[in-house]
Amino acid sequence: MCELNDLRIFSGNANPELAKNICRELDLPLGRMQITHFADGEIRVTIEESARGMDVFLVQPTCWPVNDNVMELLIMIDAFRRASARRITVVVPYYGYCRQDKKIKPREPVSARLVADLITTAGANRGLAVDLHAGQIQGFFQMPLDHLYAGPLLACYFREHSFYDGDTVVVSPDVGGVARARAMAEMLGASLAIIAKRRPEPNKVEIMEIIGDVSGKTCVMVDDMIDTGGSIVHGAIALKERGARRIFACCTHGLFSNDALAKIDNSPIEEVVATDTIPVSEERKAQTSKLRVISVAPLLADAIHRINHSESVSELFESYW
Repeated sequence: MCELNDLRIFSGNANPELAKNICRELDLPLGRMQITHFADGEIRVTIEESARGMDVFLVQPTCWPVNDNVMELLIMIDAFRRASARRITVVVPYYGYCRQDKKIKPREPVSARLVADLITTAGANRGLAVDLHAGQIQGFFQMPLDHLYAGPLLACYFREHSFYDGDTVVVSPDVGGVARARAMAEMLGASLAIIAKRRPEPNKVEIMEIIGDVSGKTCVMVDDMIDTGGSIVHGAIALKERGARRIFACCTHGLFSNDALAKIDNSPIEEVVATDTIPVSEERKAQTSKLRVISVAPLLADAIHRINHSESVSELFESYW
């Protein structure tokens, strides 16, 4: 990397390992900061080096525990604003509350907009996120937000493992993810299939139909996130029933709540590939040998470098489009 312009990277408690890997890519030390708690649980942030006039990047996915990590991020932003940082960019690899991005039923909140307002009001000047659940969330922020895509990284993984053979079908687990699946299918030179499903309630799924030919094929199911594993597991079972030869799954954000990995371990899925936007604990990793994690640190480091030098971020994905 070339010379960095007063760049400083700090990390909250959500995913410090990812922040360290980003710093390693940039050949930069991680900023010194202490995050502790008062006796009643209130969060206390202490910045241990000067941030005056610096271009500060705060790495903090708002994953589990979501509310703690959101509040921690807001307090970090406020601390750096009061420390006279020149610019504060929030690096939120996984944006929590993203599934509540619109009103479906009466008297529901739009929590994705609320969290965006909180981040902006706290004093952030810019945002950086990876694979938002819905593209419209970009418009919820009253500041520039660079939206990165992990699809090319996942596609490269499968290409390197010989899935570029004309016998692969990329499967979208729902109609809403068709654009994501189509982009990966193009990168793999594969055909496309779609699972039509319905959700009678949150985290519950019913498979209705599969659109596309999967018989005798190697299927790669792609989604932006895997939470409880219901969609992926039920989809894999449906694909197997319709004659799929091998089944793989991938996602950007591996939430893997509750016993999701145990479900995957007992499913027809041979392997699930996720990125490290969200850390996976050793306890959860022990639930299956099928999990593979690839890092978005090089992608985020490149984006941070470009933002710091006022260079184009979209050029990272010219081949993706």
